[in-house]
Amino acid sequence: MTARKGQLELNRSRKNLRRDVGRAIADFNMIEDGDLVMVCLSGGKDSFTLLDILLNLQKYAPIDFQIRAVNLDQKQPGYPADVLPEFLDKLKIDYDIIEQDTYSIVKEKISKGKTYCGLCSRLRRGILYNHATSVGADKIALGHHRDDIIETLFLNMFHGGRLSAMPPKLLSDDKRNVVIRPLAYCKELEIVRYAKFMNFPIIPCDLCGSQSHLQRKAIKSMLRQWEKEYPGRIGSIFRSMTSVSLSQLADVDLFPFKDLRVVREVESRLNLVDIV
Repeated sequence: MTARKGQLELNRSRKNLRRDVGRAIADFNMIEDGDLVMVCLSGGKDSFTLLDILLNLQKYAPIDFQIRAVNLDQKQPGYPADVLPEFLDKLKIDYDIIEQDTYSIVKEKISKGKTYCGLCSRLRRGILYNHATSVGADKIALGHHRDDIIETLFLNMFHGGRLSAMPPKLLSDDKRNVVIRPLAYCKELEIVRYAKFMNFPIIPCDLCGSQSHLQRKAIKSMLRQWEKEYPGRIGSIFRSMTSVSLSQLADVDLFPFKDLRVVREVESRLNLVDIV
């Protein structure tokens, strides 16, 4: 690929991501004038892309908002602690590195061969929520994209027996934090392309990366096979999450199925009209 063609591809990819992120922000009112947005940077392709696109949008947005990057160093063995500070120093933005040994806690509490992700994510979430409150962040931005959301939908259906996923915008249970997912409309393949173009210093997660039989990987494989056989299916699944008909499901707490009755008076009037 020539340098010119590579630049054109990069520009096209950035344009696609900016469009999808901008649409998600507008649809869910994710970022408002004067907001301090705490961007959680894990070192993966998704969070690097999130930070980059938000910084790009910040320059042209009709509102004024601030960005503060935050990384949680969970003390995993061999973790390259210098990579993110060097990267963020070059960007010349505000950032915090939080050091908490959640690695040892997860290894101690979870039996060998079991999935670490559940406990790991809960510990990480609590630390980040508390930090957001301490720095006065109005929003916590996470790097979950469209495919993550769909995978979570099927994980919850197949293994939890409930219809739920990751909402693009969420108020925490304690009402202290608002979580946003600006990449909610972005395709994972586009993020992969962009991360390669940008040559981000990706840091793998060795804690869960060593577990080869995670349920999420099975769901991801299933969805990729569906998309290969039926192009556009993933997009259709995501659109269905934005167009929910409660009366066509079966949750008695969300729809008054028990109160449904035939309205005889209306029926009688209709019959009378037919006779006349």
